[in-house]
Amino acid sequence: MEIDKSVTSNENLTSAEIGKLWSTYMGNSMATRVLQFYLQHVEDPDIQNVLEFALQISESFIQKITEIYRKKNHPIPVGFTEDDVNLQAPRLFLDEFYLHYLKYTAKAGMSLYGTAVPLMTRDDTRELFTYCIKETVELMNRVNKVLQAKGFIQTPPYIPVPNHVDFVKKQHYLNGVIGNVRPPHALEITHLHDNIENNVTSKALLVGFSQVVRDEKARNILVRGKELTERHIFAFSEVLQKHHLPAPPRLEHLVTTSIQPPFSDKLMLFHKIDMFSMKIRGYGNAISLNGRHDIGFLSARLLLDVSVYVEDLGKLMIEKGWLEQMPEAPDRDSLANK
Repeated sequence: MEIDKSVTSNENLTSAEIGKLWSTYMGNSMATRVLQFYLQHVEDPDIQNVLEFALQISESFIQKITEIYRKKNHPIPVGFTEDDVNLQAPRLFLDEFYLHYLKYTAKAGMSLYGTAVPLMTRDDTRELFTYCIKETVELMNRVNKVLQAKGFIQTPPYIPVPNHVDFVKKQHYLNGVIGNVRPPHALEITHLHDNIENNVTSKALLVGFSQVVRDEKARNILVRGKELTERHIFAFSEVLQKHHLPAPPRLEHLVTTSIQPPFSDKLMLFHKIDMFSMKIRGYGNAISLNGRHDIGFLSARLLLDVSVYVEDLGKLMIEKGWLEQMPEAPDRDSLANK
């Protein structure tokens, strides 16, 4: 079906389009600086190829968003610049970590872009986010292939294939604390594994960042995030281990002993806001697909922990003058009083 694009291309950007474009620009602005540094310290050619592809698509996302911004006279965010990365700093992570990092960030990207497409009313923004999904899925596939080839893949636990279809017959199916508690079902296991995997990657990044951060308040809050993440790894892992299911292994051993910062404190704090915000989405997904009271309560309690921590990260960035403001609705009361 042929569509007259001249109609939708002249429409103003909606709040959904402004918000999603801004978030995508900021995230990929940060990603380009991180990936540029990783590419200074990579030895494995297969991992280097994946990093180069990741950098290429981040740069293409920024370019395409910039074109839309200019077409609509929208101010271009500052994001992150060459001042936010020191390409001469020593290596902070080993090659294997880069793959786990890319898997984590690709998950975050697919979540952002996947929820954007249904909300887009302009053809150019819809095509942009469709392109973002396509390229990010390709990145994820490349990452998983290299992880598997190198023996680094962290597969979710295996469970037996059932030999017949069954239906839930008793209310105690929902029990989790007292009474007859059933083993976790496939999706509960999936989200427990996924949240541990995300936290394990986040913990390694926090270990590295806390070694190199310069500002004392920033260091304290990153150390607090490291301790919070450790508690969450333990809590989720305990549920799996109680049912004799394995949890993903740790990654802290992939952090070097460097104490020279490759990134600005501003970038590292923003990065953790971004990653912890993804944890909120991950925990929320786990709650929505959960059937056992104890697992649901656990995810909800840990989600509250993360929400408080993200707020405190935001407060510190505001205090330092580092938090770039997302476009917002006009303050009509303020305008009326002028």
